[in-house]
Amino acid sequence: MHSGRKLVERLALVEKIIRETPVTPLRDERIELFAKLEYLNGIGSVKDRPAFWILKGAIQRGEVGPGTSVIESSSGNFACALAAFCRMLELDFIPVIDPNISPYYESVLRSQCARVVKVEDRDDSGGFLKTRLETVQELLKEIPDSYWPNQYGNPDGMAAHYRLTGEEIARSMPRLDYIFLGVSSAGTVAGVSQRIRERIPAARIIAVDAEGSVIFGQPPQRRWIPGLGSSITPPLLRHAIVDEVVVVREVDTIAACHELLDLHGLFVGGSTGTVYSAIQRYFSRMTLRVRPRVLFLCCDRGTAYLHNIYDRRWAAWRAQESAPLACAAGADV
Repeated sequence: MHSGRKLVERLALVEKIIRETPVTPLRDERIELFAKLEYLNGIGSVKDRPAFWILKGAIQRGEVGPGTSVIESSSGNFACALAAFCRMLELDFIPVIDPNISPYYESVLRSQCARVVKVEDRDDSGGFLKTRLETVQELLKEIPDSYWPNQYGNPDGMAAHYRLTGEEIARSMPRLDYIFLGVSSAGTVAGVSQRIRERIPAARIIAVDAEGSVIFGQPPQRRWIPGLGSSITPPLLRHAIVDEVVVVREVDTIAACHELLDLHGLFVGGSTGTVYSAIQRYFSRMTLRVRPRVLFLCCDRGTAYLHNIYDRRWAAWRAQESAPLACAAGADV
């Protein structure tokens, strides 16, 4: 009982690092563009909020206690947030990762966690997610007192974005015409879209996915940039309110990340570049009589992408590989 009480006390201290993130205007000739800087969360990404909220709910319900091992599959940010929070709470955390993980994220996790499990076998979609999820289930059977946060299906992750991210947007941007949201685990799009539809019902909600992701029914193909997209349709997606979907090629993600850095001084990761690219393409097709007010999230910094997006040789290789598709527009579904 005493150690359980201490866990709850530590949880209250950890909650203090969950702070509101700022919204900043960006220069754009056609639209009023705003970025919510989620990379200013304490651990460094939009995933801080669901990671903490899921742990908080599990501890309050008694699903996680002193001695529990937390086990999760993650391509980076969610795992890093869980690793930091579990360390603060004095809980063991075992991340399940794959070869596509950024060297930066892998270094962070190996410095924070006593055990890191790295899968090597691709699944039937050509990726690793299904293999990682199968490995999580094996570890849960192997370790008696263990807990799976399940970022793809846990409603607490969606609730974090409904109560925190979405509420902050609605409060700071009472007038909003469009919000563009990247989709991976679908917790962000589900939680934020519900809050925005309640508070700003006229705003159009645009989901953004990566080419090769199967979330919205596209055929699977190999993706080189982790973070956005998925090789499964996440269960939380059924709670999302989406007016339109824009799908972006990886070569356009790379170009958009460089444009955000060069024009706006924002050093961001791949998911943010993908969403920014979607915004630019979406409004380039329109004849605008007035400048619509548009918001997107800067989910994380570009540090974890120095080895690919911000490596000029790698970026040039991806551009060359994509050259035969250069004249084909990205699909809208």
